[in-house]
Amino acid sequence: MRLSLFPRATPRNYVSALHVCLIVGSVLFLINHGKAAIEGTMNRDRWISGILSYCCPFCVNLHGQCQKNSGRDKATPRFGD
Repeated sequence: MRLSLFPRATPRNYVSALHVCLIVGSVLFLINHGKAAIEGTMNRDRWISGILSYCCPFCVNLHGQCQKNSGRDKATPRFGD
């Protein structure tokens, strides 16, 4: 039995999500914490928030890929159809 938060994710999905989280997470980190990181005023709470800046895009991307792979998005009508 495979226990996973995203059981339909393939290794390729994880690699793709990792690329997205590195790019999007870095942009979010710079927007939200860039000044504090440069000035050296990052505290524990800011570092936790900074880590979540990377976790959120990773999870959102992986969830989207799993939804696409499951075929659920085909049943959902698209805007303009």
